[in-house]
Amino acid sequence: MSGKNTAMSNKTPTMADTADIHELYEQSVQNVEHEVEFLQKTFQEIRGRTAYLLREDFCGTASASCEWVKQGKEYQAIGVDIEPSVLEWGREHRVGRLPASDRARVSLMESDVLTVETPPVDILVAFNFSYFIFHERATMLRYFKRAYDSVKDDGLFLVDMFGGPESQEETKEKTKLKEHGFTYIWDQAKFHPVSNRMRCAIHFKFKDGSKLKNAFTYDWRLYSAPEIKDLLLEAGFKKATVYWEGDDEDGEGNGEFAPDDKGEADLAWIAYIVAEK
Repeated sequence: MSGKNTAMSNKTPTMADTADIHELYEQSVQNVEHEVEFLQKTFQEIRGRTAYLLREDFCGTASASCEWVKQGKEYQAIGVDIEPSVLEWGREHRVGRLPASDRARVSLMESDVLTVETPPVDILVAFNFSYFIFHERATMLRYFKRAYDSVKDDGLFLVDMFGGPESQEETKEKTKLKEHGFTYIWDQAKFHPVSNRMRCAIHFKFKDGSKLKNAFTYDWRLYSAPEIKDLLLEAGFKKATVYWEGDDEDGEGNGEFAPDDKGEADLAWIAYIVAEK
């Protein structure tokens, strides 16, 4: 028995063994610099002033909040998440690495977004499709009403969403990230067309052949753009505008989003919805 333990202890750790799933996630799907730029630009275009106070719901590691306060000493961010372990990771690896002056302007709260109380903010965001966890329409409406109450009189509430025929397929999409040494795998494992419930997962495969399966799992309802817009207006927002992604010269998404009341019949798309109080 002792010989077996010794052999196991001498085994060289794989890349999967030593990987940090939060780092992998950010390298795969997040671009907080672009998000902050889009938020500020959109707010200034709509309101004609600068936004200073951001609330990031379902904030996870709070990378967007940390990026927000880097704009200057007047900027503050509040991150809200119900999962203590991911908040602790964010405190250590994201907030903790900021200069002391920036660190003091990021506040992380372990709380439920349906009940949390914060000062009114300029911008409230729920990104990475996180709010799709609210399967019942009534619960989503309740959340949107809370969002309405949480922004200032001229505040904005922004969510992102995805759609298109491919979003309803049970499929896997692999993206090789050579610069980071791994492959990101988005797995739409199950979709139920009667309820629009979907079960998704993120896996990672490394160049040494090792894998991290189900690093992240999701149980979502896939809402449509009209559903989200109608719910936002029902919650009290006076206007809800879809911001659609433009195309580059090859017909691929260029990362630039602008108001669009029609969109395009793409097989898969990502958009923002901007709600004005």
